[in-house]
Amino acid sequence: MSNELANKNYKCWPKGVFKQLSYPEVPVFEFLRSSARQWPERNALIFGGMEMNYRELDNLSDRFATALADMGVKKGDRVGLHLPNCTQFAIAYFGLLKTGAIFVPLSPLLADRELSFELNDAGVETFVGLDLLFAVPQQVIPDTPVKRTILVSLADCYPPITAPAKALAKQPFPEGTLDFTDLITKYPPEPPEIEFDVREDLAHIAYTGGTTGTPKGVMVTHYNAVVNSCQFAYWLGGGDATYEDGKIGQKRMEGDRDEDHVIRRGVESLLVVVPWFHAMGVIGYLDLQVMTGTTMVVYPRFDPGEYLLGISKFRPTAFGGAPQLFVPLVEHPLFDEIDMSDIKLVVSGAAPIPQYLLEIMLNKLPGVVCEAYGLSECTMGCSCNPTSREGYRLGSVGLPLADTEIKIMDGETGETEIPIGEVGEVVLRGPQVMKGYWNKPEETAQVLKDGWLYTGDIGKFDEDGYLFIVDRKKDMLIYKGYNVYPRDLEEVLNEHPAVAQSAVVGKKDDRYGDLPIAFVALVEGSQVTEEELLDYANEHLAKYKKIRLLKIEDALPASEAGKVLRRELRDRAQEMEV
Repeated sequence: MSNELANKNYKCWPKGVFKQLSYPEVPVFEFLRSSARQWPERNALIFGGMEMNYRELDNLSDRFATALADMGVKKGDRVGLHLPNCTQFAIAYFGLLKTGAIFVPLSPLLADRELSFELNDAGVETFVGLDLLFAVPQQVIPDTPVKRTILVSLADCYPPITAPAKALAKQPFPEGTLDFTDLITKYPPEPPEIEFDVREDLAHIAYTGGTTGTPKGVMVTHYNAVVNSCQFAYWLGGGDATYEDGKIGQKRMEGDRDEDHVIRRGVESLLVVVPWFHAMGVIGYLDLQVMTGTTMVVYPRFDPGEYLLGISKFRPTAFGGAPQLFVPLVEHPLFDEIDMSDIKLVVSGAAPIPQYLLEIMLNKLPGVVCEAYGLSECTMGCSCNPTSREGYRLGSVGLPLADTEIKIMDGETGETEIPIGEVGEVVLRGPQVMKGYWNKPEETAQVLKDGWLYTGDIGKFDEDGYLFIVDRKKDMLIYKGYNVYPRDLEEVLNEHPAVAQSAVVGKKDDRYGDLPIAFVALVEGSQVTEEELLDYANEHLAKYKKIRLLKIEDALPASEAGKVLRRELRDRAQEMEV
């Protein structure tokens, strides 16, 4: 890390947070080993009424590792998990890492063509899936490298005495598949002894870019994952990382205390609905939580009513996700009734949080709402707002994390650094930056240059060092030679009290270039016409930025991570008459 970063004086840097951290050079599964040693009887997971402590999670993942090794899975092999959030996901994830295998997250939302591509591209030989979602994989797997298929049943999470009262019963598995529960019952907790070079050995191959083109496998090393988990853990909890006797600990600056921060080790509880098959999920809502000894109340899918009742029942101290998760929460009839006095932290990511939504959340709970920014290519994240109401800056994604350098470069050439306040491409460097794209050296060279990751995002800094994301470089429109950033237009639309969310894309036009087309989702119960919204927006926009057509939608299409699927909207826009 450069001296320039170490000496940089951010005016709003949070107290007790180090600008440089000491990272344990251990494989990712040592997070679980560490917590099992420090808090063995503390609940790690609560799922479907089942509780599992850290000692048990460590033991069961050892058993799964033993089973995989006996079946021939070895260091460097790829194991795909095609699962929703569930207890078996956590067991399988840590178990496969203990064999030295590489985790390949497979979204259960993938279509057959997409699933086939990822299985073949990554060379997945071991597939772990859910019985209820096996129809698509069953058709795809024969044309992939998959040698062994292991199936999970959520019904196995129910204690036998309560199983008859549950709606879900276990069904026979297809011939030729293995039963996950049978494996961890049959095999002892005796995982193989594996030597790791954590800076080189891969922990994850996570596919990204599916909304804009052919997906690319982001290679995340064990060190990348450990670093990024620590960066966020010690940003939220203060102090620096220690590692002694197999335990990850914490040392503080003089005068700094646990109670000065929103997260304390071995104390917190978190509602988890962000999918673990996504980068934000597996790092922020699994690895980080396991490392800090947090109790995770896990949901396989998002239901706003169930989620709100979970806040009342389990009294979590934190939750988080994309803003699209918060909208149905605040609109739900239960929202006003639920006591949220225990909530200290709500983390928002993947998309900007609208001001109206932020104000509702802050008026409801005593804690803080914290926006962060990142992308799969930097493991998960690279910046975060300070975790205090006075440190939060609306519209900003915060300050660079420890050991992270971010600069704004000229968007045309990428070679000239842009002054503070001016807009350009966000470029970053840090120990969480990926090793590269799997089997794609040319694509890797396009985004990794002299150790810097060129994100393709357009942003700017303010005088205090806060980063603001203006737009995606690839989403920028050019109208009559002028650069038009959709985020500028969306911000105007989002200021209208009837607008919950908006997205602007370009319709190709031979004469003018890109014509801005807006898609809008309304606040529930709002009454406004498309013409009224269009007039409102264009009154506040420069002539060359004017929106040419606006369509009101029930909801904007979004990925499992909460990002608007602009490609889908862009394709629709091309067919519209303007």
